Amino acid sequence: MSESVINVSALTRRFGATTALVSVSLSLPRGAVYGLVGENGAGKTTLIKHILGLLRAQSGSVRVFGLDPVTDPVGVLSRTGYLSEEHDLPGWMRVDELIRYSRAFYSAWDDAYAEELREAFALQPSATIKNLSKGEKARVGLLVALAYRPELLVLDEPSTGLDPVVRRDILDAIIRTIADEGRTVLFSSHLLDEVERVADHVTMISHGNIVLSAPLADIRESHRVGERVPSLDEIFVVHVGESAAPAPDA
Repeated sequence: MSESVINVSALTRRFGATTALVSVSLSLPRGAVYGLVGENGAGKTTLIKHILGLLRAQSGSVRVFGLDPVTDPVGVLSRTGYLSEEHDLPGWMRVDELIRYSRAFYSAWDDAYAEELREAFALQPSATIKNLSKGEKARVGLLVALAYRPELLVLDEPSTGLDPVVRRDILDAIIRTIADEGRTVLFSSHLLDEVERVADHVTMISHGNIVLSAPLADIRESHRVGERVPSLDEIFVVHVGESAAPAPDA
């Protein structure tokens, strides 16, 4: 757990007059699930875009596996799996075609694992992606993100709008498996109950500022009132305010 996969130091990001991140610093050691929580517009996706090298740091620094994700995108992205709520996949492809296409980009692609995931997710190889449900598209996105066994898995609001069965696939079957294999997961979500179920460490962000970041067990213990341990939702309200509390997913 001593080796850091992600190191963010004093990262500040502005978009015009808006400051999206304010001197954010994070260190994520290997082999755990990190929950990143905050209201819409808090800065979660902006932080993730810096980690993926999609945005260049204006102030401060970002290192993933010790590398700058902007100047060495291949070195970072070849070891990183990514899934967002958009599930942006080529609709004209079939499932088996997307698997073959994706395999060409990753030398560590595991055909047996990809097939295991396809069967577990009940995905028909001949199904056209544009005809899949949102939940099925999420499963395809997970398959592609996981089949080359990335050292780092980044999930940006992956459960939004999905049914409970698909959420179970993401949270229980996938995240925990990756962490148990010694890999690292960064899980951004507004669904605090889901984060609470799987995260080892929780970081709360509000208006671009980190307001709390600690192992989940420590957070719970520090907010204990007698024998009662409040939920992560309740702890979030204490630090951020009730008006900013993320709304539950419909």
